[in-house]
Amino acid sequence: MRIVSLLPSATEILGVLGLSDQVLGVTFECDVPDGIREGRSIVVRGLNTHGLTAAEIDALVRDTAAAGGQMYTLDIDAFRAIDPELVITQDLCRVCALPEGEVTAALAHLGCSAEVVSLDPHRLGEVVESILTVAIAAGVPERGEAIVNDLRARLDRVASAVDGLTPKRTFVLEWSDPPFLAGHWIPEQVSAAGGDPVVAVPGGRSVGTTWEVIAEADPDVILVAPCGFGLEDAAAQASEALERLPQRAEVWAIDANGYTVRPGPRLVDGVEQMAAILHGVGELRSDVVRRVR
Repeated sequence: MRIVSLLPSATEILGVLGLSDQVLGVTFECDVPDGIREGRSIVVRGLNTHGLTAAEIDALVRDTAAAGGQMYTLDIDAFRAIDPELVITQDLCRVCALPEGEVTAALAHLGCSAEVVSLDPHRLGEVVESILTVAIAAGVPERGEAIVNDLRARLDRVASAVDGLTPKRTFVLEWSDPPFLAGHWIPEQVSAAGGDPVVAVPGGRSVGTTWEVIAEADPDVILVAPCGFGLEDAAAQASEALERLPQRAEVWAIDANGYTVRPGPRLVDGVEQMAAILHGVGELRSDVVRRVR
């Protein structure tokens, strides 16, 4: 099957399903499995944010949206050359990936009859279920069922380990300048890890907040998880924000790209790391989290 993945989380899902060899087109952001962009067509490109600060990136995104510009562009020629049979896309966030509507329009323009699967999970359980959705579309349902069952079993083990423990008030900072609170599945990750998510919108969109609101929430733990960034950048943003964060709270940086913001199987790893931070359950991974204060 000729598959095109238009979002990094889908590429990761296809990888754990053992289908990377059938993925012929990916985005410029796809980086899991390792080397996935090598020898493949890059069918989606986006805004160049290299070297920009969090505030500058926020301004660029806002200005682009206000001007009616595109965050992401589809390479029609590369898409046509692949002539995909299956396309994995999304309609969850126009800031995070190419929206489904643009994909549908491109397929119509090219006269392509590919099956289009749109992954739009808002909750942690929906993210896990989306793996089975991809597996069924790609013709390997048994592989999807095995992975989903394993992920659910891991979540059950964390739930058992934190059962009866006092939840710690936890705030997840999804962007630092200006500050954004966590939405979608991230508050459920916190709850699954034995935390009490504060200043959060479970199942909803990440939206702006203020440092004053964060302070009033009086969190015990703050996780700095900037959307689109790995551990090193998260730690740097956490350090820059320390003076504005409630002083009594522990502050941790987390590889948000891998473990909180991308709706893929590693969200369960993120839950396990949060449980280690909040309650000492399991082992902390230095490649995923780092204490900043």
